Amino acid sequence: MQRRRIADLEVNPIGLGCMSLSHGYGPPPPREQAEALLLGALDEGVDFFDTAALYGFGHNETLVGDILSPYRDRFVLASKCGLHGVDGKRVMDGRPETLKWSCEQSLKRLRTDRIDLFYLHRWDKTRVPVEDSVGALADLVRDGKVRHIGLSEVSAATLRRAHAVHPIAAVQTEYSLWTRNPEIAVLQACRELGTTFVAFSPVARAFLTGKLRDPSLLDAKDLRRGMPRFAPETYAQNLALLPAYEALAAEAGCTPAQLALAWLLSRGEDVIPIPGTTRLDHLQENMGATRLTLSADVLDRAGALINTTTVVGDRYAPASQAEVDTEIA
Repeated sequence: MQRRRIADLEVNPIGLGCMSLSHGYGPPPPREQAEALLLGALDEGVDFFDTAALYGFGHNETLVGDILSPYRDRFVLASKCGLHGVDGKRVMDGRPETLKWSCEQSLKRLRTDRIDLFYLHRWDKTRVPVEDSVGALADLVRDGKVRHIGLSEVSAATLRRAHAVHPIAAVQTEYSLWTRNPEIAVLQACRELGTTFVAFSPVARAFLTGKLRDPSLLDAKDLRRGMPRFAPETYAQNLALLPAYEALAAEAGCTPAQLALAWLLSRGEDVIPIPGTTRLDHLQENMGATRLTLSADVLDRAGALINTTTVVGDRYAPASQAEVDTEIA
């Protein structure tokens, strides 16, 4: 499969979201496992790594920097600002001075003199105009500390406002068979502006792997416990979608996760999925999706089986949804 572009950068079609090595889905793996995963990813051809100041409140950037900085010229590095930890609490702050301070901290933790793609993790929409936040990131580009600017979880209208201040190289939002919000307007806006779309949670936070059968067994601190789609009664309804989907993957000669990734890759050459994992065998499985050749019929049938009409439950709980700026189907 051909490489894909983020502005003037070329990457393989599937990147790696590093969050789960530090944050989000219960206790992080031992350092030895994380190191094997990150170095194994390089060996598998991954050359686009995604982290953030928020993940583990700096732990994830430090981990990525410690392990991957000796190989810095082999990959495109993305991180994020606007969400970080203060005294053990999650804080949103999009003020220009805070974003510039956050960049300095990220550069130190990542052991690098530049961040290839620096996202505004969330638009601090009740306090700071997006133009002010993007203006600060544009200053970082002019200073040579950042190569390109990205936005995460924004609407098409906000993307256009931001792009008028400085070119936006990438927008990152959840996108998968079971989350289609980007199809409302953001994907089209990205294409009009030449902005790459980076899809996080492309296998639906493990739902589309077929391996998560009982969400009640998730760790107490697993963020999925607060998501409506993973509530026991709701998830039971969503599980009913899997047998037909798994049968389709078997018919196509791939795993359910590979089918989900192949479907995303087929959405356009400007779409780059960044699945996360803590296991090298799962990473290798994910990368196998780049070598698949699936018929349009199989991809269409996958989309017909799992979509916004068939999936039950909201993407986020109300408090979390209030923080994002994406269109809602």
